[in-house]
Amino acid sequence: EDLRPSREHRGGAAASQGTTKSGEPKIAVLPFINSGLDTGQDYLGEGLAAEILICLTRIPGLHLVARSTVFSLRRDPLNVGEIEEHLQATAVLKGNFRLSDDRVFIAAELIDIPSGHRLWYSEFDRVLQDVFVILDEIAAGITCALDLVDAHLGVRNIQSIHTSDVAAYDCYVRGRHQFYQYSRHGVESAQKLFTEAIGIDNEYALAYCGIADCYSYLYMYVESSEANMKAADHASKRALVLDPLLAEAHASRGVALTLRSEFDVAEGAFEVALEIDPTLFEAHYFYARACFVQGKLDKAILHFDEAHRTRPEDYQAPLLAGQIYDSLKRPDLAEAVRREGVAVAERHLMFHPHDTRALYMAANGLVVLGEYDKGHEWLALALSLEPNDAMLLYNAGCIYALLEKPTEAMICLERTVAAGLTQKEWYVHDSNLDSLRETPRFEALLDLMA
Repeated sequence: EDLRPSREHRGGAAASQGTTKSGEPKIAVLPFINSGLDTGQDYLGEGLAAEILICLTRIPGLHLVARSTVFSLRRDPLNVGEIEEHLQATAVLKGNFRLSDDRVFIAAELIDIPSGHRLWYSEFDRVLQDVFVILDEIAAGITCALDLVDAHLGVRNIQSIHTSDVAAYDCYVRGRHQFYQYSRHGVESAQKLFTEAIGIDNEYALAYCGIADCYSYLYMYVESSEANMKAADHASKRALVLDPLLAEAHASRGVALTLRSEFDVAEGAFEVALEIDPTLFEAHYFYARACFVQGKLDKAILHFDEAHRTRPEDYQAPLLAGQIYDSLKRPDLAEAVRREGVAVAERHLMFHPHDTRALYMAANGLVVLGEYDKGHEWLALALSLEPNDAMLLYNAGCIYALLEKPTEAMICLERTVAAGLTQKEWYVHDSNLDSLRETPRFEALLDLMA
């Protein structure tokens, strides 16, 4: 089979097209449109675009519009001129796909927004298992069209990271979406999907990373059992054996090591992950959390800031960073990042109104910013949706403490510990709980976790 694109076009004078005034391009990658008859495959369009976006993130000198900002347009598509106005992008990647039995057809084009000229275009008609090869060729075509060919060298391609089985990949993508709901229900759903992915492809390293992260979460926030700790340890080691150069595997290993408070070794794993891929959100985010529980606030803030820079659509990192900036006596920065985090969470909730983590984290930010009624309303909604979730109860305790409602705060925190969230370091270092520290009831709770 001829693996070359069946048609390709590259516009001239690429160096002067698709770039910002500073000479650096900023690209909006739109979800690919399903041109087939099966609407049940529509979700795949976001997955294809997301993989290209992740690959392009690693290209020096290339700026990208945040995924959440672009993907929100799927319900309100804009023309090229509107994309320039709303997204401040200099170029846009658009595409469509169609699945038919064991084959996939993909067409993609890169358009220079100021001129409207096509910078690059290609069509692909391949066997389905070549889908990641196609995505790599699209990413390479983009960098070539923008004269960034050398920048693409040395960047790990998409096909080397993923399974060749699209069904296993589908389980992995859905599992990651469930995991980042950061609730017991979401994590348990993710765990089943990652396990299903491994059932399809027993050598899918990323799926083992997902399983390790699920067991780490369950150990920290649901049940601190030896079984959960060992499962996280085993899955993270398996991921590294399968792919020692996979940044995600080192990040998952770092999280698993924190369960035994092996923080020095864990930090080494996070450092290796970031050496392999400096743009990996999970490495920065979980590294920051590990630093926080040790009281290393300067280092925690560094990695929370980097996490948000690498994934601007994430609301967690800026909201957690705001709390640390308060502890570091930097109120102006604390307010700025909190407002940013609340704004990102609000955009997220427009499309995911029942995401309890977004609700309670934004509620915390709103209360600190003085919007007490709105913050209390959002917390109440979250509690009505998942009244027994340990992470939600912990954050409810923090919010009630900020609202100077110690009785309500302690009730939530005691229920949190009973539900399994016994990571004592958080209770010790979380400044949200400062108003409770001298109370006998809080001290008794800490003693219970000793």
